[in-house]
Amino acid sequence: MKLISWNVNGIRAAMGKGFVAFAEEESPDILCVQETKMQEGQAQVPLEDYHQYWCSAEKKGYSGTAVFTKEEPLSVTRGMDIPEHDREGRVLTAEYSKFYLVNVYTPNSQDGLKRLDYRMEWDDAFRAYLKGLEQKKPVITCGDFNVAHREIDLKNPKTNQKNAGFTPQEREKMTALQEAGFIDTWRYFYPDLEGVYSWWSYRFNARKNNAGWRIDYFLVSKALEENLRDARILTQVYGSDHCPVGLEIEV
Repeated sequence: MKLISWNVNGIRAAMGKGFVAFAEEESPDILCVQETKMQEGQAQVPLEDYHQYWCSAEKKGYSGTAVFTKEEPLSVTRGMDIPEHDREGRVLTAEYSKFYLVNVYTPNSQDGLKRLDYRMEWDDAFRAYLKGLEQKKPVITCGDFNVAHREIDLKNPKTNQKNAGFTPQEREKMTALQEAGFIDTWRYFYPDLEGVYSWWSYRFNARKNNAGWRIDYFLVSKALEENLRDARILTQVYGSDHCPVGLEIEV
């Protein structure tokens, strides 16, 4: 099974930059998208082989997630059933016979770390949500987690330790998630590989200079470890400030 996750930074903009052609060429079984920046029905995404599910923010043009899946899920859940966390369209869960697929767009702590306290609450709630699902069947979660976990996961760790996405607090929450039994599939296959990132600032020619961050992940329950086949970061794909990431798994 091939899965792909991509923060498209606006799906309507991405469709003008090759999103549909990319999806058709890769033809993943499941395609998860973050930062759709639209309400369902505002635009048609012409992927005829896929069932489409959307979780939009209350605020128009902001945040949002979507799942495109060839196999119809048994059920689809929007949010975590926590009103304070469910207004921004950040969590979309599809249930299949052998696993849950959770697409997430984690809140950014923002400039000046204005939202760091909220982010800490969010991370704890999201981890608890995943562990609750895991009591029923294994979980695959993917998306933009808005954190570079280790120094190897960004180009300039020394100068970013007080910036959103690389604070000790955010990194500790990612550690807690992995210690709770979720495998970072990229590091599972490529534990020491440097210089491979999934997000680059639009400023300072960051992508040209590969001054990036790895903040997009596929994490899976420990129970699925033997099913893992490969992880991918598709750095050659443009169309957003993020590139797609992928997972190949037998389930």
